[in-house]
Amino acid sequence: MMKQYIGDGMLLITAIIWGSGFVVTAIALEYLTAYQVMAGRFVLAAIILTMLFGYKFKKFTKSVVWKGAILGTILYIAFALQTVGLEYTTPSKNAFLTAVNVVIVPIIAYLIYKRRIDRYEIFGSGLAIVGIGFLSLQGSMTINLGDVLSLLCAVGFAFDIFYTNLFVQKEDAISLTIVQFITAALISVAVVFIQGDIPATMEKEAAYSIVYLAVFSTTIAYLFQNMAHQYTSATKAAIILSTESFFGMLLSVLFLHEVLTGRMMMGAIMILMAILIAEVKPAYRKKHAVKSAR
Repeated sequence: MMKQYIGDGMLLITAIIWGSGFVVTAIALEYLTAYQVMAGRFVLAAIILTMLFGYKFKKFTKSVVWKGAILGTILYIAFALQTVGLEYTTPSKNAFLTAVNVVIVPIIAYLIYKRRIDRYEIFGSGLAIVGIGFLSLQGSMTINLGDVLSLLCAVGFAFDIFYTNLFVQKEDAISLTIVQFITAALISVAVVFIQGDIPATMEKEAAYSIVYLAVFSTTIAYLFQNMAHQYTSATKAAIILSTESFFGMLLSVLFLHEVLTGRMMMGAIMILMAILIAEVKPAYRKKHAVKSAR
């Protein structure tokens, strides 16, 4: 039980860090293209992980390499779809549609591994996605190319969460993360080279942003996420990580002086309720089982 709470705490920290990433990414994109930002954060993260955990290379197995490569490829594709989708739709709709992965994760588990969809998970996921909608959706509700790409991005992140949760049950989480980031870094560098967008110089604001995104939003956040998956379910992890939108809203209000509306408050409350439902479910079942046994 204690490990479960530690895992949930690590996921919550990850969500807070990702929420702060909205502000930092906005600063970075004032100086660099989206693909340059992605290449910078993944390359630096891969270097940091190699320096910290280089000793694990000796214990790499073929299983760790191919599983980490799958996670890295899925991660890069998901980020690319999100970034390109943002060029055709609004940031709020992009954030909302990306967060649909909360609902997609249990569906993937059912379709691929015939895992029974828990009614608490479905209710919690649905409540979380409605809450994210209250937080993020504004203006037009029409569907365009950017919306479609954002939905595909949600599928990508859902697969990332699902397969991370699956792979860490048998493989070392840190080793998987190292291979994941090396793979994403290689792909991102190749894309920048193909586009011919290698920056000749870099402003200090852009450099600081890349360092923050690499150290916190990438290295620490994904290490925490991958390690936490050992102690929780994929659906519950997706629900907790969905609080990213709540913390993004909170930090935007604090640092970007955005106006906090009643609808945004309602969305935040719904997301927090979804987490409570996912958290108290095991305790409720245990208590109910004890009563039934009497």
